[in-house]
Amino acid sequence: MTQRRMPAEWERQSAVQLTWPHKDTDWAPILPEITKVYEEMAREISRREQLIVVGPENMVPPMVNCQFVNCKSNDTWARDHGFITAEEEGQLILLDFCFNGWGEKFPADLDNAINRQLHERGMVSGMYEPHLDFVLEGGSIESDGRGTLFTTTHCLMAPHRNQPLTQAEIEQRLKQYLGAERVVWIDHGQLTGDDTDGHIDTLVRICPNDTLLYVGCDDADDEQYDELRLMEQELQALRTLDGRPYRLLKLPMPRPIYDGDDRLPATYANYLVVNGAVLYPTYGQPDLDSQACATIRQAFPDREMVAIDCRPVIRQHGSLHCCTMQYY
Repeated sequence: MTQRRMPAEWERQSAVQLTWPHKDTDWAPILPEITKVYEEMAREISRREQLIVVGPENMVPPMVNCQFVNCKSNDTWARDHGFITAEEEGQLILLDFCFNGWGEKFPADLDNAINRQLHERGMVSGMYEPHLDFVLEGGSIESDGRGTLFTTTHCLMAPHRNQPLTQAEIEQRLKQYLGAERVVWIDHGQLTGDDTDGHIDTLVRICPNDTLLYVGCDDADDEQYDELRLMEQELQALRTLDGRPYRLLKLPMPRPIYDGDDRLPATYANYLVVNGAVLYPTYGQPDLDSQACATIRQAFPDREMVAIDCRPVIRQHGSLHCCTMQYY
C-alpha cells in the first residue's frame, strides 16, 4: 500500500508564493505600507529560493529568482488559497481544496481559482488533485512530516466550512488526502480579532525534534488568558506517536495592539520557515520581539533569523505566515 504524507515546512523547499496586494483588495487604505512589507518579504524569500508572485501586472519591482503570474485575486492570503502539497512515492501532489473566505465571511471566487491557473501555466510542479468539494485552508493544519497533523476544533468545525460532516468524517478526509496517521485536535485557544476561527498557525507550530512552539499568555487580566492557559494544558498532556512528551517552547504574547476599538490578532507563532532561515513577525515591541526571536531560534538553531515588521499586516487580521505558501 502506498503511503502519502504532507511534508513538514522545514523540509527543503523549491519556492514560496506571495499573492500581491492591490487597490481592489481590503489593503487599499494602506496600500503603500503593506506593499513595503510585501517587498521586504519578497526580497528575503528570493534571496534563498524561487519566489512566485501572483497579482496584477506591473505591481512588483523587478527582482532575481522571481516568477510573476498575472492572476486576479480577491485578497492576498496565499496560505489559505494556495495549494497544499503532499508527497507519494516520490511524486508531489498539489491538493486544491476549496477556499471560501473562512466560512463565507469574505468574497473568495477569484482566490479559489488561482491554483488551477498556476498549474495550467506550469508555474508549480506536481500532480494536480482537486478536492473543491472540501473546505480546507493551509493555515488550519500543521504537519510534522511523519504522520501527525495538528488542527483546531474551533476552525474545522466552524459554521459554513464543511457541514454536515462530523468531526470524525473530517478527520478521515484529512487522513485520506494528506496521508496522516493521526490528527491532533486542539480544543482551546483563539486570538481576539482573528477572522479564521482559530487557525493553528496563529497558536501552535510543529518544529523539528518533536518540539512545539506555542503562544502563551502570562497576564491574568488579558481576555485571552483563560483559553490560552487551557491550550497550554492540552499541549502538556500530549504525547508523540511513540509515547513521549513534546518539547514545549512558549512564545510571548504581544502587548495589545488596536485599530480603533478593535484588538488585532498579533502573534509570534505566525512565522515562515524558508531554506536556511526563519522569517518571523515583529510588532514594534523590542523586548518581546527579541524574546520571540530567541525562543524561535531554540527550535531552529541552524537557521538565520530574519525580522519582518508585521504591524501593517495585522491591520487585516493576519500576519507573516498567512501571506505565504511554500512548495517542495
